[in-house]
Amino acid sequence: MESSLQGIYAISNELVTPYEILPLCVESALRAGVKIFQLRDKTHSDEWLYPYAKRLLELCEHYGALFVLNDRLELALKLNAKALHIGKDDASSPSALARVRQRFRGVLGVSSYGDLQRAKSLESMGVDYVAFGAFFPSPTKPNALRAPLEILAQAKAELKLPICAIGGISTKNINLLKIADMHAVISSLWGSGLLDSSSKGLQSYLESIAHNVKALQNALEYR
Repeated sequence: MESSLQGIYAISNELVTPYEILPLCVESALRAGVKIFQLRDKTHSDEWLYPYAKRLLELCEHYGALFVLNDRLELALKLNAKALHIGKDDASSPSALARVRQRFRGVLGVSSYGDLQRAKSLESMGVDYVAFGAFFPSPTKPNALRAPLEILAQAKAELKLPICAIGGISTKNINLLKIADMHAVISSLWGSGLLDSSSKGLQSYLESIAHNVKALQNALEYR
């Protein structure tokens, strides 16, 4: 399991990559080397989202990547998804997390923000990875609380779980987070979205996504 929990962790943004082109965008990222993709949608119903989620799950499986669904336990079960990520609401108490863990047997990731003690508690309750952040200002979540960089080293020393870093990660700062196993990215991957809807414009945008993946990988590996 842990071997799949490393590298660039792509997260969708429906405002930047609308569902009409999202499969193409995700495929471009997967072909460039992304091994984890999370579908994050805070707007639509499970019923509406199902066909898109199914298509994206199939894409990830085709490329040997892990498909993660954000917060939607029932949909994850319906899809037979292999991974689910939940935040503070679904893991608000040990009993709440236990209910999720009892029903979902796949890879379970939970946000720990800047709280190492929370991460330790989550580890004891059987989660498979924890996410820390935000480490830098993020256009996706501009009001997110900041986590100190030092928490990653502390977490690596005190936890046995894989660790994901999130929040404003770009080629300019990803090297500061090298110690993390996974690096979640949104804006630095998808950019400003598709600005030219022509065939040529779409192709150029898909190429820019692949370029962004490679740039992040290079910044992480060589700086």
